[in-house]
Amino acid sequence: MDVPLFDTETPLRPLKAKIAARVAEVIDRGVYILGPEVQAFEREFAEYLGVRHVVGVANGTDAITIALRALDVRRGGEVIVPSFTFYASVEAIVTAGARPIFCDVDPATYNVSVETVKAALTRRTRAILAVDLFGSPAPVPELRSLGVPILEDAAQAAGASLGGLRAGALGDAATFSFYPSKNLGAFGDGGAIATDDDHVADLARVLRFHGSRDKQTFEHIGYNSRLDEVQAAVLRLLLPELDGFVAGRRSAARAYEAAGLGALVTLPSVLDGAEPAWHLYVVTHPEPDAIVAAARSTGIQMRCYYQLPVHRQPAMRSFAVDTPPLPGTDELSARNIALPISAVLDDAQAGAGVAALAAATAQ
Repeated sequence: MDVPLFDTETPLRPLKAKIAARVAEVIDRGVYILGPEVQAFEREFAEYLGVRHVVGVANGTDAITIALRALDVRRGGEVIVPSFTFYASVEAIVTAGARPIFCDVDPATYNVSVETVKAALTRRTRAILAVDLFGSPAPVPELRSLGVPILEDAAQAAGASLGGLRAGALGDAATFSFYPSKNLGAFGDGGAIATDDDHVADLARVLRFHGSRDKQTFEHIGYNSRLDEVQAAVLRLLLPELDGFVAGRRSAARAYEAAGLGALVTLPSVLDGAEPAWHLYVVTHPEPDAIVAAARSTGIQMRCYYQLPVHRQPAMRSFAVDTPPLPGTDELSARNIALPISAVLDDAQAGAGVAALAAATAQ
């Protein structure tokens, strides 16, 4: 049985005619930048998240950069960030003019903890970038006790929740990516900033449009970073489907567990009160590369993520000179395996994945 790592095609198939018709409407209207579709999506996504404001931008990376600046993280300030994450989480800090300070993660949840963040705090810390890795919420409510503004990187966590609050509503601001493979994915690049803070939202809107409110007067050095009308139209149609998509992903995770996955590998832990969105379903094992290769030979796609943590990436050498040992990061980068996951992964596919793992671990 062939099982892809991502199946973005099947869930969208019943919606394609409706999406094509909506895109045609946008083209016929002839308004392509910051028009009614963007405004409506921002309003609808804010209502879904339970926040006052959503600001659409060009992609998830720009969302982090702009949100940090809107949170008044100034040039030279420090932002604490996990090293076990996608490179863009850290790249955006540097682009904002700040300095990333790498912290460790809890190897059970894959996310930062109060203890790992506290170990990296200094008098120059201006923000904490808490990543909801793989769609499992980080302990943002606990991090608030540290008294530092928190930017929640919810790029992988659309549809997740913690303590009854949506991912994206946990920090002082949050960022999303709408890259096509995400739980809420556009048909191209797109991103957003979510916040309850009027000032943060206002400044983010100015920064996304070259630092100007009126195209005449430029108050800041900003960015050309706007969610376009076509992508907003697509996202408006997919947003009502998001909870169903996420329910399918949770069902897939349960199917893996029911098929005996936990006897072969270590399953991810989640926080009490958390409902992960499972953008990726990642487990750990001492021999991940051999398992991935063996599984692929049977048609089951698996993958190892972030095997070279961000603080060891060539472009980050100058920022990582004083980084202490990060044992949780090292453990996860050397042991993780992402299994196929999607909104439509069924019991038979989950069983095939577990069978492939069983065969690989028996060799």
